[in-house]
Amino acid sequence: MSEHGTVARPYAQAVFELARDGGTFAAWSDFLQLAAVMVSGPEVGRLLSAPGADLQRLALAIAEVCREQLGNSPLLTGPAGAGSNFLRLLVEKQRLGALPDIAARYEVLKAEAENTLEVTLTTAAPVSAEQQARIEGALGRRFGRQIRLTVHHDPQLIGGARLQVGDRVIDGSVRTGLDKLATALRV
Repeated sequence: MSEHGTVARPYAQAVFELARDGGTFAAWSDFLQLAAVMVSGPEVGRLLSAPGADLQRLALAIAEVCREQLGNSPLLTGPAGAGSNFLRLLVEKQRLGALPDIAARYEVLKAEAENTLEVTLTTAAPVSAEQQARIEGALGRRFGRQIRLTVHHDPQLIGGARLQVGDRVIDGSVRTGLDKLATALRV
């Protein structure tokens, strides 16, 4: 998280509690992720720092795009939906720029509540569905959580794999091994 990490924490906690009480974890996750992507864009960044910019109008525009993209999300029903209200609150408190950090912190809280763990596996060779299931099972036993595995294929690794579990990276790729060897030989 960036400079908004401390500011994001209470907002993410409030959204998490709303989602938990309303059973809308997925809806809030989709909404926050999409809104955060929009706020992270360079055009919106310029608007956020522009003096005299109509940020309430910007919040309404973001809510409208989310409504179009997410369809019948329970958070976006009418202008008084919880998602729209949340965006207006962020504008009022001058915190719209913290939305990417709020979304990231919310995902951490959601994963803890659902006892899940997001894992990214990047491999040099394609991974079969059977191999993915075995990896998920092994990681689930290791971490005591349900694993949500995302697999990427990157031939640049040459061989092996890189596993990212939260903020921990386990790199067993040939590319990294060769880079380490090259560094050691330069000394």
